[in-house]
Amino acid sequence: MARIAGVNIPTNKRVEIALRYIHGIGPQKAHEICEKVSIPRERRVNELSDTEVIQIRETIDRDYMVEGDLRREVAMNIKRLMDLGCYRGLRHRRGLPVRGQRTHTNARTRKGPAKAIAGKKK
Repeated sequence: MARIAGVNIPTNKRVEIALRYIHGIGPQKAHEICEKVSIPRERRVNELSDTEVIQIRETIDRDYMVEGDLRREVAMNIKRLMDLGCYRGLRHRRGLPVRGQRTHTNARTRKGPAKAIAGKKK
């Protein structure tokens, strides 16, 4: 099992798919990494040599912000918005949708489970 950026990536998947298990690497970045290291698209993780794994690891460390650093930066950006007291920061603070979605109905993911209202039944 290959360990890259602190994440155990699955061994039986293609490299391009397995790299997506790392937080901060999606389809586009995974494809770029495979091209930089010159790994063919159909190669699987268990077929990689140790030097190729090291090359992938070095490429990610050098060129991309992933896992802990990325999570920390996102958290700091949200904290900055909350400290400023801007609209987006207030929405984060209250646990409501930030990007203009409706809240009269829906928004259950952000608001949590529905709370019963006493005396509502007719």
